[in-house]
Amino acid sequence: MASPSRKSLIPTTFYDQAKGTRRGLYWLTPVLVLVLYLCVMGAFIWLQRLQSDSVMFVTIDQETRQQRLIMVVVALSCLIILSLLALWRYTRFRSRAEAALIAETGFRRAMENSMSTGMRVFDMQGRIAYVNPAFCRMIGWNEADLIGRTTPFPYWIPGRHAQHQETLDLLLSGRTPSSGLEVEAQRRDGSRFTARMYVSPLRDPNGEQIGWMTSMTDITEPKRIREALTAAHERFMTVLEGLDDAISVVADTPDGLELLFANRTYRRFFGAQSNGHAELLGGRLGRFTDETVEAFSTSAQRWFEVHHRMLAWTDGRRVRLQVARDITERRTHEEASRVQQEKIQLTSRLTTMGEMASSLAHELNQPLTAISNYSMGAVAMLKAGNPRPEQLLEALEKAASQAERAGKIISRIREFVKRSEPRRQKVPISRILDNAIAFADIDARKRQVEIDRETPPGDPTVLADPILIEQVLLNLLKNGVEAMEQSDYRTLHVRVTEQLPLIEIAVIDRGHGLRDPERLFEPFYSTKSEGLGMGLNICRTIIESHHGRLWATANPEGGTIFRFTLPFAAPEAPDQSENSQELHA
Repeated sequence: MASPSRKSLIPTTFYDQAKGTRRGLYWLTPVLVLVLYLCVMGAFIWLQRLQSDSVMFVTIDQETRQQRLIMVVVALSCLIILSLLALWRYTRFRSRAEAALIAETGFRRAMENSMSTGMRVFDMQGRIAYVNPAFCRMIGWNEADLIGRTTPFPYWIPGRHAQHQETLDLLLSGRTPSSGLEVEAQRRDGSRFTARMYVSPLRDPNGEQIGWMTSMTDITEPKRIREALTAAHERFMTVLEGLDDAISVVADTPDGLELLFANRTYRRFFGAQSNGHAELLGGRLGRFTDETVEAFSTSAQRWFEVHHRMLAWTDGRRVRLQVARDITERRTHEEASRVQQEKIQLTSRLTTMGEMASSLAHELNQPLTAISNYSMGAVAMLKAGNPRPEQLLEALEKAASQAERAGKIISRIREFVKRSEPRRQKVPISRILDNAIAFADIDARKRQVEIDRETPPGDPTVLADPILIEQVLLNLLKNGVEAMEQSDYRTLHVRVTEQLPLIEIAVIDRGHGLRDPERLFEPFYSTKSEGLGMGLNICRTIIESHHGRLWATANPEGGTIFRFTLPFAAPEAPDQSENSQELHA
């Protein structure tokens, strides 16, 4: 019962169609022979009956022979009937076999015609014995143009017949690889295509090989796509392998991080393991932002600027991409630059103090002279023997005040010249102005320039290193005083304004103005014949390190306006202790 259900529906359909076209034809011959035999037997019996009815023809011997003849005829008739039945059965069996063959042939023909793979059969001598429609469509030649053809075949590329002949010889020798051959052919219209050919021996029912069956598939477009993808992959890998950044991709697994990709730079620093990736992660699993971080690798003994990102891998997994740039040399240069900057700042301060040495000597000479005068007056009163306590006390107080003044001048000079690390603190802006103007006023009085200051009420407080800001302000004041040496206007203005959350300090002069304002802050560029060109560049560096900005504009009334900003110092929280030094800008 199970066997009928396993039959394919396609052969049954073709068999029924072939059977219907020859229905009832296989039994005509046996029936016709049987009818003729019956007619002959009827005629024989009729003649025998006529003979038996005539007395003159009947004898004893003839009757015996007649009976024997009838028996022979009957036996022959039975044999003929059996032969006719066997013939009818054989004819029926053969008709069914022909129908099945026709159905099978039609099915195979339909299957061959519906294939997109080109089929071709060579005989043992290399002649084309069969091609299917797909092969004809592939090369553009008809079946009649190909059957029986020998080399050279019409689809061979002109000028490359020797190469095609080698391929054919390899095919006929049976040494073709199981993975197939890649061949090129030419269509009838002259266009060329690439095909992959597979070869198998063709054998007859006795198992003897009678030819070679080849199947060809057009792979021109897949090959072009594959070559394009390969070229793109090679370019991509060339770029990745040539980068100086260490690029790695890892996936989270129960056993830890699995390294999926690492370029040459990563392998040079960390090898083919995920330890380097994990080391640069720094325990920040799952806490990634677009910001880059700087991390030190103990295994590589290098500093890296690391950028992390999550992305989808080719298999759909979420993986971690890491790009690490070696910044060891940059940090070394930055450190060297910072040390050099400190040296330049110190040199600048020393140079400034050297220029102001004579003026400072005059400035210190005044309180020292006053101290000497007050002291000698007190001595004179004591020697006269008529000391007045109130006058003596006043003289001593004035001497002490002048000594304190001289000590402050010396202390400011020592702090200004002393090399120290920048220390930001809350400092009133008036203190910075007082100290800087006190230094600059010595040179200003010598050049007969007055320094005028304008500050907002409340004496705002800034977050800065007072020594460095005093250096900046002193440099700007000295530049303004020198620029106004030949000017008719003799007042240098220092104006402080509040621009929350910043404080702006402006130094306004009426000097000769700017010649190249775009080059003003370039290193080693100076408008003075004796200048080094580093003063304003250092000033800008100091202000930018305080999260401020320094710039210069032309004064509409003539001269130059230098402005720089500093951040306000945030007020301390009420619950903080008085000794707290934590400040916020």
